[in-house]
Amino acid sequence: MRVLTVSDTVVHALYEDFSPELVSGVELILACGDLPPEYLSYLRDRVDAPLYYVQGNHDIRYLASPPVGCIDANRRLLRVGDYRLLGLSGSRWYNGGINQYHESEMKNILRSLWLQLRLAGGVDIVISHAPPRHIGDRNDPCHKGFSCYRRLITKYRPRWFIHGHIHARFAGKNERITRLHSTFVLNTCGYVIFEL
Repeated sequence: MRVLTVSDTVVHALYEDFSPELVSGVELILACGDLPPEYLSYLRDRVDAPLYYVQGNHDIRYLASPPVGCIDANRRLLRVGDYRLLGLSGSRWYNGGINQYHESEMKNILRSLWLQLRLAGGVDIVISHAPPRHIGDRNDPCHKGFSCYRRLITKYRPRWFIHGHIHARFAGKNERITRLHSTFVLNTCGYVIFEL
């Protein structure tokens, strides 16, 4: 399955200067936060593939104007074809704004999902706005990752953990990926296309 992942930055080749060749064959879109809802609606329509999203710490318009035709995956374990997808919105708490959580709060969110995860036999793909702690995150209060995400990875061994939030420049796709156990942790800032 060919997957388009997006977060944090509106990419002109996917919006104002839309390039159909760029998204040729894409069957699934995963959005990891801090993007305008109309951008997600546009991608969903132009690519003609299901779009699942989580919100970031700057997504203040989603309550009043959610992305049309897209599926909110936050705190949900969803079946996407043959895959089990878990969504986790938000970042670390730093100023009390929207979609910000203390480590203990995110840990409790994960605890609330344990029965679903157990009954489903685990998870294949996690989409999150924030990264796991010490995997490409930063040390400032806003950009620290969640330590409980590392425990989630260790326990359930999803194939992919895809996040945004950390703005960085990458020379290639391989620079975006860190492996923890058997899980590929992918920073999708901007966009990435890969085969699932």
